[in-house]
Amino acid sequence: MNCIIIDDEPLAREAMEMLVEENKELCLLSMFNNAVSAARFMEEHSVDLIFLDIQMPGITGIEFAHTVSKRTLIIFTTAYTEYALDSYEVDAIDYLVKPIETERFQKAVQKALSYLSLIHISEPTRQEPISYAVFCLKK
Repeated sequence: MNCIIIDDEPLAREAMEMLVEENKELCLLSMFNNAVSAARFMEEHSVDLIFLDIQMPGITGIEFAHTVSKRTLIIFTTAYTEYALDSYEVDAIDYLVKPIETERFQKAVQKALSYLSLIHISEPTRQEPISYAVFCLKK
């Protein structure tokens, strides 16, 4: 599952990157410190899952989530519990509170994988669009 990380805090991005790298089901395409850069990237690349911070300068994670295609899954990653109810409005798959424990992260990813497989089963067979060459950031 192709994913990206959007978080304005460098240490938070690094911590998420380590969690993603431990999961063989995930392919980290890129990381961003703001939603605008991520949106530009998503115009040209297929992203299945976004790990998205909420409190960011400019566009918040909740505001950005309203603009994302319903085909792209979102897991919020934040230090603030008070936005959990808002995450339901954008159909987020999960809501992880920092610092994120490995077991909790894996549970959220499994939920996303299950949801994605249900989407693929329920969709009629269609011709896949031409995709751009993208490489995982895994080391």
